[in-house]
Amino acid sequence: MTTPLLVTGGTGTLGRLIVPRLVAAGRTVRMLSRTPREPAADAVEHVAADLRGPDAARHLDAALGGVEVVLHLAGGPKGDAEATTALAAAAARAGVKHLVHISAIGADRVPIAWFRMKLAAEEAVTGAGVPWTVLRAAQFHDLVLKTATAMAKLPVVPVPGGLRFQPVDARDVAARLTELTLGEPAGLVPDLAGPRIEPMGELMRSYLRAAGKRRALLPVRMPGKAGRAYRDGANLTVDGADLGTRTWEEFLAERLG
Repeated sequence: MTTPLLVTGGTGTLGRLIVPRLVAAGRTVRMLSRTPREPAADAVEHVAADLRGPDAARHLDAALGGVEVVLHLAGGPKGDAEATTALAAAAARAGVKHLVHISAIGADRVPIAWFRMKLAAEEAVTGAGVPWTVLRAAQFHDLVLKTATAMAKLPVVPVPGGLRFQPVDARDVAARLTELTLGEPAGLVPDLAGPRIEPMGELMRSYLRAAGKRRALLPVRMPGKAGRAYRDGANLTVDGADLGTRTWEEFLAERLG
């Protein structure tokens, strides 16, 4: 039996894609979740621990027993920095040899709370004293679809002018993260984004066509420093980034048929 590899967020969008890849590569996967779960495969075990709970340190120390590699995928709209700090500290105590973390393109450039939280989580990883790898990825197609679906419930859809995205397919991210997790610590690796940069208005129009809906689009202006950052492309890739292969339109064709 191989040394177990700990994965947080193993039941999320990325985790559901990555865990089978790791098992196929011959790795034993220990999945961390808030509540106990039954194993889904012989090479997958579940351990319960809340990264932000009062007993997080004790539970994490037990979960990390015998683990040399940690893949941190768990995240949410708040609390990422706190959870990642707890995990990174536990990884250091356990002598983990490689901590892999998924972050967001623009974490160090977009001046809004969610990106600042992502940067703080990165700093928890890089400052823990554990060899590390961080991959910054663009917004997933799944998230853009969720946003477009919600916006299409309005009779008139506001579209911020100058707002552009470079959405990436979760399968492309999963393939890259699997490769990084099975490899050696590499530090901050090149960003991973989708193959095309598209204005928010075009993404919305593509969704409406694929969904067979009609909505009026209303251009609006994003104010302040955040608006300026988005218009300057702070959420987009820089030179040297890696690009996924699946476009937004291809994703929509698969999902909406």
